[in-house]
Amino acid sequence: MDGGILFGLWVVLVIMLLLIQRTETKKRRGVMVVMVLVSLGILYYVSLRTAWSELVLAFVLALVASFLFWLFVGRYNPVGSSDNIRVLGMDD
Repeated sequence: MDGGILFGLWVVLVIMLLLIQRTETKKRRGVMVVMVLVSLGILYYVSLRTAWSELVLAFVLALVASFLFWLFVGRYNPVGSSDNIRVLGMDD
C-alpha cells in the first residue's frame, strides 16, 4: 500500500465531500455534475496505478472526516442561501 497515493486520494475525496456538503441547495446539481467528472478522473488514475485498496481506505477515511466536520461544524452552521444576502448601500 502506497502512502502517498493514499494521502492524495484522501485529500481529494475530503475536498469533494466537503464541497458537496457545504453547497447551497440550488447549486448542488451543478456541483454534483462536476464531482462525477472528477470521480471518473480518480477512477481512471486508480485503474492505471492499480491502487484499489488505497481508494477504498481513502474513501472510508474521507467519509469519517466529512462526518466529523458535519458533527462539529456543519450542524451548528448550516449552509446559507443566496436569497438571504442583503447588500448595504450608502442609504442603509
